[in-house]
Amino acid sequence: MPSRLKPVLNINDAEFMDFGSPNGKFQAKLGRMGPAVGTEKLGAMLTVVEPGKRAFPFHAHHAIEELFYIIEGNGEYRFGDETHAIREGDVLAAPTGGPERAHQIINTGEKALKYLAISTIEKMDIVEYPDSDKFLTYSF
Repeated sequence: MPSRLKPVLNINDAEFMDFGSPNGKFQAKLGRMGPAVGTEKLGAMLTVVEPGKRAFPFHAHHAIEELFYIIEGNGEYRFGDETHAIREGDVLAAPTGGPERAHQIINTGEKALKYLAISTIEKMDIVEYPDSDKFLTYSF
């Protein structure tokens, strides 16, 4: 008999995994919440980034749309060729597109930056990295 779906998960109960690059520039704790509550077309990930760090490189998705909600802390949001100050309570949009919609969240504060990343789930995506002129494609 299949296990029963539990559609509620408190963010304080998220199971975290360490994520980062070998050089330490990109470093975060990631808690995948969408699969834990049974979503199939929406992803949700709790992200905690320490001061001076960023979770991911500056990038743009060509198929996946993202939305971020800042729970605690402050920092900067690189979006296209602009940088915006962000703080607790802000909602950030990351629609699909090219370099003009590339995005990155940077913790410029003095304490951990905690945010919820919500995204659509697609069977394939092309991710563009304008800072390094690279692309990543994947499907599942």
